[in-house]
Amino acid sequence: MRKLLFVGLLGVVLASCSTRTGHLVGASGRPVYYPEIPLGMIYVPAGSYQMGENDLDVPFLHQTRAKTVSVQAFYMDQTEISNNEYRQFVEWVRDSIARDKIYLGLAEDEDADRYINYQERYFDEGSLEFVDYDPSDRELNRSIFALNWDRRFDYYDEEIVPILADMYYPQPERYYKRREIDVNKLMFRYYWIDYREAARRGRINVIPNGYDNEGNKLVDEHRELSTPPHPFTGEDQGQDLDMGYFNKKGQNNAIRGHDNRQRFIIDEVVNVYPDTLCWVRDFTYSFHDPMTNMYFWHPAYDNYPIVGVTWVQAKAFSVWRTQLLNNWLVAMGDLFVNDFRLPTEAEWERASRGDLNLSQYPWGGPYIRNEAGCFLGNFKPMRGRYFEDGGFHTVKVFSYNPNGWGLYCMAGNVSEWCETAYDESMYEFSHDLNTDYRYDAMDWDPPSMKRKVLRGGSWKDVGYYLQNATRTYEYQDTAKSYVGYRNVMTHLGRGGRDFSREGGEEIRSDIQLK
Repeated sequence: MRKLLFVGLLGVVLASCSTRTGHLVGASGRPVYYPEIPLGMIYVPAGSYQMGENDLDVPFLHQTRAKTVSVQAFYMDQTEISNNEYRQFVEWVRDSIARDKIYLGLAEDEDADRYINYQERYFDEGSLEFVDYDPSDRELNRSIFALNWDRRFDYYDEEIVPILADMYYPQPERYYKRREIDVNKLMFRYYWIDYREAARRGRINVIPNGYDNEGNKLVDEHRELSTPPHPFTGEDQGQDLDMGYFNKKGQNNAIRGHDNRQRFIIDEVVNVYPDTLCWVRDFTYSFHDPMTNMYFWHPAYDNYPIVGVTWVQAKAFSVWRTQLLNNWLVAMGDLFVNDFRLPTEAEWERASRGDLNLSQYPWGGPYIRNEAGCFLGNFKPMRGRYFEDGGFHTVKVFSYNPNGWGLYCMAGNVSEWCETAYDESMYEFSHDLNTDYRYDAMDWDPPSMKRKVLRGGSWKDVGYYLQNATRTYEYQDTAKSYVGYRNVMTHLGRGGRDFSREGGEEIRSDIQLK
């Protein structure tokens, strides 16, 4: 009897210590998320607005017909990306190439002690000891050791100079014998996921038991879709996996899946240095040599907007910026956040209007001057009196007054790349929820398929292009002296106006009715 009583008490104690429960309480151990606005960005809450022309815009423009759209909450850079911010990207690419060359160059050194010393100086240790690696196996070592950005190196170090020699212009290409980095060598490899292609459905691989007694396939015709083979590789572009099974009644609870997701991970390489010659190329019979020579690298222009960057380069910058932040968050024990990217056209106009639904300009309107007669943006006023607005070419990214959201230079200074592909009738066929239209143009596509939306107008444009509803385009592989960009990031959460109520666990419901 005593033994039974003891066993019973022990069972009660053990049951009371158990963390399991028979109720639906959700997965345990989940962290509480408190969203933070990324440095240099402004929060734009979710909302609806009238996209396109209003009664104050130029009438009868088919490409800007009014459309009511709703846009998810997002963060947007308070200013255009500046020369100095883009230079951080360029120097990161330069230094990563140099670190690779230092590592692979010293891996051939016969002095193992010297080689290991440089490993300790320039690369992270990883999980194994240096002595476990063969210094001559360069590819194996490089795959194990990550670049160590906490250790600096000197480009003028006598031991490093020979290793980095091919990063510089060769002797015949040097100007007054200056040893300068060959910007054509600054190539950046990056990856992105083609979600739209991954979401597309094609033929299903039929599982062995997917046949009846007579050998007929038991796949519904509505799932027997197919896409033509790739025009060059001949590979099936739409083949899917059937991840379900047939039950006793002959029904298939198929969940669609892909055989290999590798084909949706796009690997690209792009040169990151801006086209500084765009200043000369864009204007015939005009003197812009000083801007070509000085605009990108001189400290006088550090806080001016980056120009001469293609749409593809702007996209590569966004990927690099995403990895820069997310890698740091993981190192700090925090969670990933959404990617930085170019804004959709609908997001850009939502941000530009500054919470003024029918405003003609970011500051309201309908005038482009304030009460004191001062121009409110950097553009081409008064038939070409460029300096009347305070700027000859571009001006600093935080010039003039911000709009209602706190965003600077949404009108004028430089036109801004959008993620959206340009189509005159996009307002008619696009969805009203997070409106967008994308097309990933190939090299062999006609120029009309390579057009990307530009918004905001620039320092060389007339006032019409500064209007919120005005849209134009440029080709994705071109770089202009009047085109820049800024990044956005989709907000994680409901996206209400009160940012302090976003995230956390103290609020039992996102929306509390009273």
